[in-house]
Amino acid sequence: MADEKKKEPKAKVPRKAKKDVYKLEGGKLTRSRKHCPKCGPGVFMGEHVDRTSCGKCGYTEFKKSPK
Repeated sequence: MADEKKKEPKAKVPRKAKKDVYKLEGGKLTRSRKHCPKCGPGVFMGEHVDRTSCGKCGYTEFKKSPK
């Protein structure tokens, strides 16, 4: 028990709320993120550095990297 190593706490990842996915423009609600083509509207794709992916079905679109 004396040999146990203390683990450092992991850094918390900032989460986005559903309210951040929509924008109000001129009295109309617009979606600011892309939706999944397989699941349909209402299921938004998560934006990563090199890809966008659906958390529900796993559909992934890779972004083109500039060369």
